[in-house]
Amino acid sequence: HYNKQWDKFDEIERRQVLRDAYDSAKIALKNIENASEVEAGLIHAIVKRHPSDQPPQDYGVWNDAYADAMRNVYQKHPHDYDVCTLFVDAMMNRTPWTLWDLHTEEPTTGSNTLEAIAVVETAMREISNAGEPEHPGLLHVYIHLQEMSPEPELALRAADSLRNLAPEASHLRHMPTHIYAQCGHYHDVVQANHEAILSDRKFMAREGIMNFQSLSRAHNLHFKLYGAMFLGASKAAQDAAQELWETIPEQLLRVESPPMADWLEGYVAMKIHAPIRFGKWHEIIEEPLPKDRSLYCTTTALMHYGKGLAHAVLGLISEAEKQQEAFHYAVQQVPITRTVFNNTCQDILAIANRMLAGELEYRKENFESAFKHLRAAVNMADVLPYDEPWGWMQPPRHALGALLLEQGQVEEAEQVYKADLGLDQTLIRACKHPDNVWSLHGYHECLLRKGQDREAAMIRPRLNIALARADVPIKASCLCRLECSS
Repeated sequence: HYNKQWDKFDEIERRQVLRDAYDSAKIALKNIENASEVEAGLIHAIVKRHPSDQPPQDYGVWNDAYADAMRNVYQKHPHDYDVCTLFVDAMMNRTPWTLWDLHTEEPTTGSNTLEAIAVVETAMREISNAGEPEHPGLLHVYIHLQEMSPEPELALRAADSLRNLAPEASHLRHMPTHIYAQCGHYHDVVQANHEAILSDRKFMAREGIMNFQSLSRAHNLHFKLYGAMFLGASKAAQDAAQELWETIPEQLLRVESPPMADWLEGYVAMKIHAPIRFGKWHEIIEEPLPKDRSLYCTTTALMHYGKGLAHAVLGLISEAEKQQEAFHYAVQQVPITRTVFNNTCQDILAIANRMLAGELEYRKENFESAFKHLRAAVNMADVLPYDEPWGWMQPPRHALGALLLEQGQVEEAEQVYKADLGLDQTLIRACKHPDNVWSLHGYHECLLRKGQDREAAMIRPRLNIALARADVPIKASCLCRLECSS
């Protein structure tokens, strides 16, 4: 499916899934005389999806054949909204997570993105005109179709509708946040994911934690943490980080098929980002490292990164350098198979490497070297594979802008904040963070320091709204800055 393509299965799991799917398709085909017309069409389509219990050289052939078969079913039953959803899903799975070219802002060559959007929008109009209940499947796929687009806001109404349509379905409660985050609605990101987490807890109470659904739960907690960090909501961020740690136990990570450590351990590591965001430097230093540093390899590396930052900010340079050395060693222990969804942990840790190097150089007063590292971190974060939420949790621009301002480099800091807020055209849509309190504060300070009082007055209402949501004082875009404004 869209979040787990064929290449994401390990060999043991792939063999079992292929066998089960193929056998089920054969049973359906054997009993097709008992099926309705639409059911028969779906059976013929699913046989195309699973034509063998042996892996092909190219799974794309199966995906294409299934999408073509589902187009035939849709053409015969265009008003069956389950069929519409399945057809769109089939088209999306031909080019998963590459529905749009983020740089040209056009559908990816060879994709069915525009056809899929047309199918969904036509069906949603029919449902609305007929006064029928909204269809959760259509709303779900529409969010996926628009989240990578240059205009994700087109799915805001769909997101709002889906959020409470199936309150026991955790994933559907969470899905609107893919649009909310793109539009800068960080409070809704936190709230919708919290609602999803409440549903997750019910599922966990019934089914336990030793299942693949734990990945979806981790995703919801990860997204709540992400939204809370942008919102300046320290308590919500800490709660999400702590629950991530507590609900991904060691016994789950030790499951070998599917390889749950590769799927989930990177989420455990996200815990360190909350205290970094909110400047809890002493807490970071005191946090114990994992006992099993091989299993928790990404977590160990990111904790050394956090401890290095903390020591550097506190002026403990030699201790920071020791943590930097430990970080470099820990990174080498992280396998390339370890991921946080669409991003490898190695790519994520490469950004941490530049951030830590920049912070250390800054504290040594090697400012040009420091800014070179931080600008490199910015560029590396910008080109990460598309993900929800983004692979690096705190935009490097927040640290770069804060330290530029501390050194009086107002012009560059202003450009950094404008880009982050999406107030110019320098970034792709997915890398913009509209109305986040950190960059609003930095941008407003730049305008005041340049004497652009009129422009600052135009930004001030948006900053005031963002500040009102935060539960901590916001005096800089990154708390690595020691000389903060009021």
